[in-house]
Amino acid sequence: MTDLTGRHLIDGTWTEGGNTFESDPVTGDPMTVFNGGKAEIDAAMQAAETAFETYGWTSRDERAAFLDAIAEEIEARVDAITETGMAETGLPEPRLRSVELPRTANQIRLFASHIRAGDYLDRRHDAALPDRQPMPRPDLRMIQRPLGPVGVFGASNFPLAFSTAGGDTAAALAAGCPVVYKGHPGHPGCGELVAQAIHAAIEKTGMPKGVFGFVQSNTTEAGEALVLHPLTRAVGFTGSFGGGKALFDLAMSRDEPIPFYGELGAINPVFVMPAAQSARGGDIGTAWAGSLTMGVGQFCTNPGVVILQEGEGADAFVSAAAEALSGVEAQPMLTGGVAKGYQSSTSKVAGIDGLKAHVRTACEGRKGAPAMFEVSGDDWLAHPELAEEMFGPAGIVVRARDAAQVAQIARGLHGQLTATLQMDSGDTDAACPLVPVLERKAGRVLVNGFPTGVEVADAMVHGGPFPASTNFGATSVGTLAIRRFLRPVCYQNMPQDLLPADLRD
Repeated sequence: MTDLTGRHLIDGTWTEGGNTFESDPVTGDPMTVFNGGKAEIDAAMQAAETAFETYGWTSRDERAAFLDAIAEEIEARVDAITETGMAETGLPEPRLRSVELPRTANQIRLFASHIRAGDYLDRRHDAALPDRQPMPRPDLRMIQRPLGPVGVFGASNFPLAFSTAGGDTAAALAAGCPVVYKGHPGHPGCGELVAQAIHAAIEKTGMPKGVFGFVQSNTTEAGEALVLHPLTRAVGFTGSFGGGKALFDLAMSRDEPIPFYGELGAINPVFVMPAAQSARGGDIGTAWAGSLTMGVGQFCTNPGVVILQEGEGADAFVSAAAEALSGVEAQPMLTGGVAKGYQSSTSKVAGIDGLKAHVRTACEGRKGAPAMFEVSGDDWLAHPELAEEMFGPAGIVVRARDAAQVAQIARGLHGQLTATLQMDSGDTDAACPLVPVLERKAGRVLVNGFPTGVEVADAMVHGGPFPASTNFGATSVGTLAIRRFLRPVCYQNMPQDLLPADLRD
């Protein structure tokens, strides 16, 4: 199967179900897509539960081979995926072909290597002590086991790396959990092509048919049904705060609440320390503008706020950033809804008293243009609404009076995905008091860089305290992400033949 049909993949079969909707591509003709709902989610979840009866007990090598096959099948469809993704999202060819698709395949292979190594199982054994006084100790063995069927939502801003076969899907499948994926209506064709790749890998490796389900939808019915379905054991989500919080509340409202791992975005503050500001304020401003406008600002790690301190280099930063942003043309945004939301949020900020707009070009239709605002530290603290994310190429420069106000601003921040320190060697004393504050605020604290660009690695953390994410003890990027879909089980005095294979002597 290579043509796009707009259908769902349920229990190994491509099916029609529900009414239809038309996609909204940046270029080309719309695609007619079947709009799945409760019935399709239920069928996919039932198939996933059946699949778990065998998939949950497959060996690590078998699952690793399955993951490797998925990566190979995705790479085999690179031309079709790239062409379709460009038309649907407006993302440029190099981003899809040379960055996002290789990243998607590589992170799948990373999980394959991770489970082959087996360290994630955290195996523990307390041998029996039958002669211990005053009471003997039983034989105790512990291992991490898969939760069961998992629901995954696709992200608008990453049609590959955070979508159909993205990090959530890869981590869940690596853990031994079947996945039911709710397709994103912003890129249904791209999603279907990747689902075809997973389907081919299922057939190639002999995995149970229901190990991966794919349901297309552009309404809330399918998403709500996925979260509320009694067979769903956990949910992975990347998206807006409003949508994620609503689904999180649903997950908590169940008779049996389940983990909801929502990555909801952030403003990702950048603190420019005095020595760095004085020595290279202009260079930092130019670099910030480049990070801010990367991908039309549609990254959850976009550095939306910079905190300067009044003094040498502050004017140079502002001038250089404004000049760089003024030269960036409006570009298509991922969906019409994203563009509308961006235009609304920048208009809201522009209407706040005390703000100065350095750059603000009118956005038309689906395009987004850079915006840059400046505000004093006093006005920032007086208007907490300024700390709301503007999903797009817009940023706010805050000019604090002194180090004390910088610290006050840092302490007042909500939870973030990232926090950045721009500093030189002479800034160590100024940065020391901030690090403990930022550590409590963000999942990743970085120095002399910008947070756009999330490395897929063992040590990466992509998450943070609420509202950046709904579970800040987790990550959605890197091998630690597998822990979200596992739970520890202790086996007491269990015969060898009944133990999981990875716990036997």
